[in-house]
Amino acid sequence: MDSATVLPVRRADATAAAELLVLQRCCWVEEALVNDTLDIPPLLETLDEVRTWVTQWSVLTVRDGHRLVGAVRGRPIDDTWEIGRLMVAPDLAGQGLGRHLLDRVEQLAPSHTRTFELFTGARSTRNIRLYERAGYRIVEDDLVPDGHIAGAIVLRKSIDR
Repeated sequence: MDSATVLPVRRADATAAAELLVLQRCCWVEEALVNDTLDIPPLLETLDEVRTWVTQWSVLTVRDGHRLVGAVRGRPIDDTWEIGRLMVAPDLAGQGLGRHLLDRVEQLAPSHTRTFELFTGARSTRNIRLYERAGYRIVEDDLVPDGHIAGAIVLRKSIDR
């Protein structure tokens, strides 16, 4: 099954918070192992914190029937569209759903957006490959704000409008 072309992408609201919390914990366990740290915000967040960010970000989800299998969020910061919490159920990884969600969340960026920005663990090679194939480049020596995985790196993509 090619998840990216079969499953619909929809906007999420706070009613999806509990499922988002479960999905992100499933997805970030691998990141914890790869990056040799449990200091990863998606593993430490509470349900109330997820409910809060669902209302503060534009959140997209993908369901396979009733099961939440993918999600991503985006928000504007000046002329940058920050992308985060790109997650795909581990059993569906590698089927194009992550790239599809990335493309879809980029489309939500306001018209004044000049840059897409996201963060991932420095050892998250699978994530880095996905982002680089999508046109993102690692930004050397850039400070990562609080709230990201310890040892995170910044990736950016400039856009022309």
